[in-house]
Amino acid sequence: MPDLTLPPTPPVPLAALLARKDLGLRQIAGPSDPDIAIHWAHTSEMPDPYPYLLGGELLLTAGVHIPEAAGSGTYFDDYVSRIVEAGGVALGFGVAPVHDTVPRALVAACDHYDLPLLEVPPPTPFSRVARAVWQLMAQARLAELRRVTEAQQSLAAAASRPDPVPSVLRQLAQRVSGRAVLYGPDGTEIAAAGRAATGTETREALAGLAQVVRPTVTPSASPTSATDTVPGVHLAAYALGTGQGFVLGVAAPRRDPGDHTIASVAAVLLSLLTGEHQSRTGADRSSALVRLLLGASPEDVASLLGADRWVVVHARPDAPAPDPVAASALGAALGSALIDLAADVVRLLVPADREPAPQSGWTLGVSAAVAPRDWSAADIQAARALARARATRAPLVRHGSSGRPGLAELVPHEEAEAHARTLLAPLTAQPALTETLRTWLSLHGSWDRTAVALAVHRNTVRQRIARCAALLDADLDDPDVRMELWFGLRHL
Repeated sequence: MPDLTLPPTPPVPLAALLARKDLGLRQIAGPSDPDIAIHWAHTSEMPDPYPYLLGGELLLTAGVHIPEAAGSGTYFDDYVSRIVEAGGVALGFGVAPVHDTVPRALVAACDHYDLPLLEVPPPTPFSRVARAVWQLMAQARLAELRRVTEAQQSLAAAASRPDPVPSVLRQLAQRVSGRAVLYGPDGTEIAAAGRAATGTETREALAGLAQVVRPTVTPSASPTSATDTVPGVHLAAYALGTGQGFVLGVAAPRRDPGDHTIASVAAVLLSLLTGEHQSRTGADRSSALVRLLLGASPEDVASLLGADRWVVVHARPDAPAPDPVAASALGAALGSALIDLAADVVRLLVPADREPAPQSGWTLGVSAAVAPRDWSAADIQAARALARARATRAPLVRHGSSGRPGLAELVPHEEAEAHARTLLAPLTAQPALTETLRTWLSLHGSWDRTAVALAVHRNTVRQRIARCAALLDADLDDPDVRMELWFGLRHL
C-alpha cells in the first residue's frame, strides 16, 4: 500500500521572504524567478561552504572569510560556483560590521551564475532572517496540512456516494488540479476524471508509468508507486492493494508536498472499492445474493459462500449503537464478510470451522452449527443466546453450550412441535409475550435480569408475565408448569 505519511514541510518562496518588510532585505543580483524556493537558512563564514550544504539553502554570510585581495582574482567566482554546485538557492550578504557594502565582484559573480543575492541591512541579524524562514515554513506547513485534511474528508465522503469510484476520481482530480485515471488489470482505462485536454504524450506516459507499478508474477519486484514528468506535467502511479492489478494514475501541472498524501488516500479508498467488487469472493457473494433474491433456496447458494455448515452470531457493542466501521472490524475479527448491520445489533454468518471467540467491546450470542436450510432457526438461537449473554453479563454465550443430552430428545421433533403449538396457542398472536416468557424462564424468573435482556422496564416484565399466566390459565410459580412451558418454547 502507498505510504500515508504526512506531507513534508513546504519550501518558502524567496519572494515571500523579500516581502517581509520587517527584515529589510533587498535583492541586488541574480534572477527574480517566482518559483525560487528556500528549504532552510544556514549561516557560514567558510571560504568553501560546499561540504556544509545539503541543497536548497539560503546561505547567510557577513564576508568574514573574504581576503583583502579577493576583488582582483577569481575568489568570488570560485565561491559562488561552489554554492551553486552544492545546491544553494540564494546568498544573503550582511552589510556591517565587516563590509560597508556588498563587494561588486560578488554581485557580478552572482549574476554570472544566476544565484540570487540579497543584501541584509545592518539592523537585521541573521537569526531574525532564519527565524522568518522557519515562520514562513510553519505557516505553509499548517496551510498544507489543512488542505490535506480537507481533501481526506472530501475523498471519504465521495467514497460513500452511490457511484463511489467515479466520485473519488473526480474529487482527487479537483484536489490536485489535474486528471485521475483508474486502470484495469489489462491496462485499459476503466474510469477517469479531470482535465480531458491531456495530450497524447501525457496519456501514453501515464499508462506506461502505471505498467511499472502493476504487480507482476512476483509482486515484490514491482514498486507500489512511481513518478515521472513530461513537459509541463507531473505524473504519478499507485498500485492498488487489491492484488488484482488495478492502478491509479494522476497527472497534474505541479506537484505540491501534500499531493502524494492526498493521492495515497484516494488509492486506499479505491483499493477497498475495487477489492470488494472485483475479488472472486466478492463476486461469489454478489451471485449468492442475486440468486436468493430471484427465488433460490439457501441450500442452492451455499456452495458459492465457501462452507457447508455455519453459525449465526448476534453481537451488541458496549457503545450505544453499532456503526459500519465497527461492524466491519468485528466481521474481520470473526473471519466473515457476511455482515448485517441493524439498529442495535450486528448479525453475522460465520463458517462453522471458524470458532467465534469473545471480542473486546462486544457481547456475542452464537448459534449451533447448522446447514444452510436451518439458517432461520440458527438466527433465533443466536438472538436467544445474545439475550442470555446480556442478562448474565457474559461476553459470549453459545446456544446449547452444556452439550448434555436431555429428555426432550426422547420425543420426536414433530410431536414436540405440535404439542408446543397447542400449549402456547393463546400467546401466538402476541410475540412480545412469547419472547418475554422465554427470557423470563431462561433467567429463572428474575425480573431485573429479564428487563435488562429485553431492554424494558421491570414493571413491563411483571405485567407481561401476569398476562401470560392469565392467557395460559397456569400457575407460573409451579416448577412443573415452568418446565412444560420451557419444553414447549424450545420447540415452538
